[in-house]
Amino acid sequence: MHKPQGSAAVAALLSFNGGFVDTAGFLGLAGLFTAHVTGNFVTLGAALVLGTHGIIGKILALPEFILVIALARVAGAALRARDLPALRVLLIGKVALLVAFFALAVGYGPFPDPDSPAALLTGFAGIAAMAVQNAVQRVHLSTLPPTTLMTGSTTQATLDAVDLLMGSDAAHSAQIRSRFGRLSLSIVYFAAGCAVAAVLYWLVGFWCLLLPVIVGILSTIIRTEAVPA
Repeated sequence: MHKPQGSAAVAALLSFNGGFVDTAGFLGLAGLFTAHVTGNFVTLGAALVLGTHGIIGKILALPEFILVIALARVAGAALRARDLPALRVLLIGKVALLVAFFALAVGYGPFPDPDSPAALLTGFAGIAAMAVQNAVQRVHLSTLPPTTLMTGSTTQATLDAVDLLMGSDAAHSAQIRSRFGRLSLSIVYFAAGCAVAAVLYWLVGFWCLLLPVIVGILSTIIRTEAVPA
């Protein structure tokens, strides 16, 4: 399979954005995870037990995530059937959703009540953007390491590290070493996104969400240059 040029840069930018948007959403929207659904199950349980706010958004996050992924899948198939650049269009759509997330958060935030309509709409924009990124990752960029699911990546990277330390045949070791390197970088970039988001949110609040918009635009440009279609 042909490996497009710029794939490492795209993986780095998407991983950074995954960590950044997830952290910023968590800090500004009462513990709402925008990039993955597992955390919302945990925080929903905590909210129900402790009686804290943000319950509605956490309940609706999963069905919205599923719906957006399904729509992205259908849209991608329809675009490819018409010989249109599905990957490019979906990445641009994700950037548009990040712009909406940024504009709503800055325009209506901060949110003392995360269950208010404005807060819910803001969270839904962030979730939709990350759902599109997850769908694009699985369908169009499957050769790249996961950009939001760090549990699986950390597990595989640890297993690969142990296998490399234990030793194996040369061909197998080269494959493991390559995968370990890609996964490790993805984890580092995701962690960097989390750290930068935490610092910038503390300094400038929701204005920090301008950075993932810029990063999203860069990832779209790089991918556009790599895939002429």
